[in-house]
Amino acid sequence: MFKKILIANRGEIACRVIKSAKAMGIKTVAVFSDADRDAVHVAMADEAVRLGPPPAAESYLLGEKILKACQTTGAEAVHPGYGFLSERASFCELLEDNGIVFIGPKPKAIRAMGDKIESKLFAQKAGVNIVPGGLGIIEDADAATRIAAGIGYPVMIKASAGGGGKGMRIAFDEKECRDGFDRARSEARSSFGDDRVFVEKFVVEPRHIEIQVLADAHGNAVHLGERECSIQRRNQKVVEEAPSPFLDAKTRAAMGDQAVALAKAVDYQSAGTVEFIVDKDRNFYFLEMNTRLQVEHPVTELVTGVDLVEEMIRVATGEPLRFRQDDIKLDGWAVESRIYAEDPFRGFLPSIGRLTRYRPPAEGPLGEAIVRNDTGVTEGAEISMFYDPMIAKLCTHADTREAAIDAMRDALGRFEIEGIEHNIPFLAALMAHPRWREGRISTAFIDQEYPDGFERPAASDETRHMAALVATTIEIARKQRLDHHIDRLREHSGALRPAWVVKVDGDYLVVDVARTMTGEGGDVLYRMTVDGRTFTVSTDHRPGISPWSGSIDGEQRTAQLRSRPNGMTLFLDGIWLEARVMSPAVAELDKLMPVKLPPDTSKMLLCPMPGLVVSIAVEEGQEVKAGETLAIVEAMKMENILRAERDLTVASLKAAAGDSLAVDAVIMEFQ
Repeated sequence: MFKKILIANRGEIACRVIKSAKAMGIKTVAVFSDADRDAVHVAMADEAVRLGPPPAAESYLLGEKILKACQTTGAEAVHPGYGFLSERASFCELLEDNGIVFIGPKPKAIRAMGDKIESKLFAQKAGVNIVPGGLGIIEDADAATRIAAGIGYPVMIKASAGGGGKGMRIAFDEKECRDGFDRARSEARSSFGDDRVFVEKFVVEPRHIEIQVLADAHGNAVHLGERECSIQRRNQKVVEEAPSPFLDAKTRAAMGDQAVALAKAVDYQSAGTVEFIVDKDRNFYFLEMNTRLQVEHPVTELVTGVDLVEEMIRVATGEPLRFRQDDIKLDGWAVESRIYAEDPFRGFLPSIGRLTRYRPPAEGPLGEAIVRNDTGVTEGAEISMFYDPMIAKLCTHADTREAAIDAMRDALGRFEIEGIEHNIPFLAALMAHPRWREGRISTAFIDQEYPDGFERPAASDETRHMAALVATTIEIARKQRLDHHIDRLREHSGALRPAWVVKVDGDYLVVDVARTMTGEGGDVLYRMTVDGRTFTVSTDHRPGISPWSGSIDGEQRTAQLRSRPNGMTLFLDGIWLEARVMSPAVAELDKLMPVKLPPDTSKMLLCPMPGLVVSIAVEEGQEVKAGETLAIVEAMKMENILRAERDLTVASLKAAAGDSLAVDAVIMEFQ
């Protein structure tokens, strides 16, 4: 067994690998860029080595520097995590040539499967069904449109060396194909240093289902079931689960057998994933093989009990697999939500900044379920524009899919993040979505269900009632604390008042408190009425503590709490609600207060996220039609095209190519 390994990565995956290594008694070495000097993975490791400036091309992508770090620290092996150098055969060879073990597959397998074009050719020769398309390199937009016309629209233009949704575009006509070709090649060059792209048929209403495989150097290979990864946006996975609610036993066995056969054919040695597109009739087509650990591997670990990182390390030392196919059993259901630093209300655009508050739910039991949170950040950390916006992977495991989803919704409600925008409101709304809960999903789910983008859901009467109840208990507890510390306020503070009015998102709800008493364990029991309905509320909430937790009519509820002047905001049922608790007299006066309107920005193009202006596509005085490109802004390695929402004329340009802009910075103004 290795005595010391180096993790050539950052963030949550570096932390994940360090955890398994420490459990195996293996010392660890972290590497870091200047942006990650104070990162969690650096603190967790036994040693740490600086690589260089923040851009990945000047730090995490420098194989020679990582080799030198191994030689300096005496690391015997390198675990690459995912992304960066994890699927670069030349890096694997560099290590091997210098006596360092690469904890992953051999260069032959990486080359055969790591390149999307070559992997399809290999799979085709091996008798695996592949998606129709052009398997050759596309030299220009004319060639791309010819191939697209031959196989029929829609088509997908993909970077050969791509991954994570980068360098990928869907085209429904020739114009989109030409534009998508240019954008995909540009992103591929920026993200991977390789601008090769190819075109394939886009399967309408597909499901993205992948098989986890594990193979050793002795010819043994097994699969560990499947993961459903169909909830995606911008071709990047958002929610994953294991197993899939769509597969039957016959299809599962066939996909597993095919994945194992492919792994053996390429002499695979490590953990890897064979990805498939599955249509509505359960026909499946080989998509690609990822020759590395997948982001979503925790759900497989939760349902199988297998530590994939540990098995990768053991295989790399030459050990045979410790189990056979018959030993692999799927237990229960697991769901993973990727917590991204992005704004779901602005088309999921990236958000950067400092985490002024970062309080994930506690790992371990949550009711009948189990919570796991893989993360690489902590409170006070800064989310940088240089790297992927994912900050955590929240997982729940339970006996059934419904129980795992319910636990995920509860856990998301307990996940507190401030300082940046994040996608928890979207994830919470998704967990309550009927189509998701029924398993009727495809990779087009987000586009179909939110065609105009994700908007804050309207609060139901039930949710508004819950908010009024929670807010009232918080206000009573606050006033009772004043009574406790200042006796003379008791008769004036209002803590004993039976009649309250709670303003919830502009609606005034009358709340009557019929009875308050202390129950067992110190919980306070309330008998409360809202809109003629009576509730029993029990909570041990103390002022200043977030989240609020308790039971309402016997059902456990959680609400995040943020104090505001003269009120509070509550995160309940996936929605942030403004709440203000008042006496009836104050409520009558509040109704007379004017409402402040937001400023008019309809004649401005604002930068939707912090980023770098790649290009400005218009000039001052130019007339632009709706849908035409105005500017391109790059953030977190993704190029975002900003288009005109209506016909207009450009009055003035406020930014130029190369400018670094903050969110809501003015790019141009219109007449």
